[in-house]
Amino acid sequence: MLSNSYFYILFYKKLIPLETNNDGSISLNKFISSTGICSRREADTWISAGRVTINNLPTQLGNRVFPGDLVHIDGKPIKENPPLLYIAYHKPVGIVCTTDLKEPKNIISQIKHNQRLFPIGRLDKASHGLIFLTNDGDIVNKVLRAGNNHEKEYIVSVNKPITAIFLQKMRTGIPILGTVTKPCEVVQIDTFSFKIILTQGLNRQIRRMCAFLDYEVYSLKRIRIMDITIDGIKSNTWRYFTPAEMTKLEDKLKFSSKTAEASLPKKEFNKD
Repeated sequence: MLSNSYFYILFYKKLIPLETNNDGSISLNKFISSTGICSRREADTWISAGRVTINNLPTQLGNRVFPGDLVHIDGKPIKENPPLLYIAYHKPVGIVCTTDLKEPKNIISQIKHNQRLFPIGRLDKASHGLIFLTNDGDIVNKVLRAGNNHEKEYIVSVNKPITAIFLQKMRTGIPILGTVTKPCEVVQIDTFSFKIILTQGLNRQIRRMCAFLDYEVYSLKRIRIMDITIDGIKSNTWRYFTPAEMTKLEDKLKFSSKTAEASLPKKEFNKD
């Protein structure tokens, strides 16, 4: 008999336990993402669009799945989990980090993979460089949450000479989007370019930081996420993570939080 403290999903014909509430239930969006077909955010979109049913009944955000429940998407039962995939892609300028196939330049059509994948985070259309794609909905927030302090490294070129004041202000924090950016490492490369290492990922963060200081970004390239670099990956090509990279990734994510608490400074979180 299955324990009430776990919900089991079928993976390669083995029962894999997922932690649940005391009543044995699991949130619907987590149940869907745990099958590897999408992220929790995309699952929420499907639920809101009326594409998901539980026991042939309509669902809404916040519903929970109990042992024995049958979940269908577009009238079809959720299939067994595909193998978990992790891809490093060198995104060119002009490609959009969306799974929406109505967007002609969507990242999924560029990858051309036979498994359903989704990007971990975003790299805006005008930027290029490294981005991860996966079908493992469980790791997305662990990678992205700012409180987990996972590094992302960029090379940036701007429209006018870089000054010591610019570097100092970029390092210590810039007020954007109703908050102040976390202190970060910024190193000048030459007159018009610098390297920056971030542990957070606010919307168009580097461009907004530069704009606040009256600089315009001409080129923005992400060259590293955590321990994985763009070295050897040509533009618009991808490769799987190596076994060594997977080991390092698993080690770093082992103690990473998936919750919103991790993305907030301690004092900011405590205000809520």
